[in-house]
Amino acid sequence: MNRLFLALGLLLSSFTALGADMSNGADNFFKSDKVTMEKVSFNNQYQLKVVGNLFIPKSVSKSARSPAIIVGHPMGAVKEQSSNLYAQKLAEQGFVTLALDLSFWGESEGSPRNAVLPDMYAEDFSAAVDYLGTQAFVDRQRIGVLGICGSGSFVISAAKIDPRMKAIATVSMYDMGAANRDGLKHSQTLEQRKLAIAAAAEQRYVEFTDGKTQYTSGTVHELSDDTHPIQREFFDFYRTVRGEFSPAGSSPELTTHPTLTSNIKFMNFYPFADIETISPRPMLFIAGESAHSREFSEEAFRLAGESKELFIVPNAGHVDLYDRVNLIPFDKLTQFFQNALK
Repeated sequence: MNRLFLALGLLLSSFTALGADMSNGADNFFKSDKVTMEKVSFNNQYQLKVVGNLFIPKSVSKSARSPAIIVGHPMGAVKEQSSNLYAQKLAEQGFVTLALDLSFWGESEGSPRNAVLPDMYAEDFSAAVDYLGTQAFVDRQRIGVLGICGSGSFVISAAKIDPRMKAIATVSMYDMGAANRDGLKHSQTLEQRKLAIAAAAEQRYVEFTDGKTQYTSGTVHELSDDTHPIQREFFDFYRTVRGEFSPAGSSPELTTHPTLTSNIKFMNFYPFADIETISPRPMLFIAGESAHSREFSEEAFRLAGESKELFIVPNAGHVDLYDRVNLIPFDKLTQFFQNALK
């Protein structure tokens, strides 16, 4: 009996060490039995192969033209982290959905790996429209986009110059430009910004002469007593069994970490500039009540033209809306896309 209690104790301690909080229905690796999944690939305008998971409801005939939704993953993640979950849940409601890997990440092409190129990310969403809009089972007049975290700002950037995107939704959106320029709640000074820019510029010499690539930001790999609460929030998803995933040819050590020399390009990224020109196409911004990123959804909502809606999820943080199915407002998303893609 003592050995049994010892074994149970070791098992419980191992789960504690992993730190995975599986409350509120955390289910990142959800697999639906109501949809079929097919791996697809297509080239963007710059001839880089973009890879995605295409989900088709079993209740829908491929002879019919269905509405479709493209789903983008959090910045630094891959389609298997959050976007697959959203894509399947929405496919269960009758939409054809496509969860894609952005260029330089996951299974999509692009070198160096983990490079930041905001214009290319926007292009990937347009290329996904190209792909879906040429499939016989998709109604090209009814294609929407959904961006999670950093992809929220990328879909806005894409939609400004691609009117084929008929409805735009974001969840836990990060404005990756403002976050890098100003920090959360404008906590970064201009001098700090200049130091970051200078460090990235100097690193270019290192890599130009075949030196070691340097990575930046992203999620910590170990927790300490003084780890910031926001880092703990991301750690619980990216560094535990709750959400950790490494595509072939990648490694957990590089998940969420962009290259230093390319990440600085976010300083020139202004996704909310001219956001009002997306109107009258509808926009939905979803954010957690206690999300550290809530400011970005609120700012986008303030600047956007009609029609628009800001939906705040009670008792939810930023990462909560990656995978906690008891908190994610799938009904709200379904209603939005059904109305917008009639």
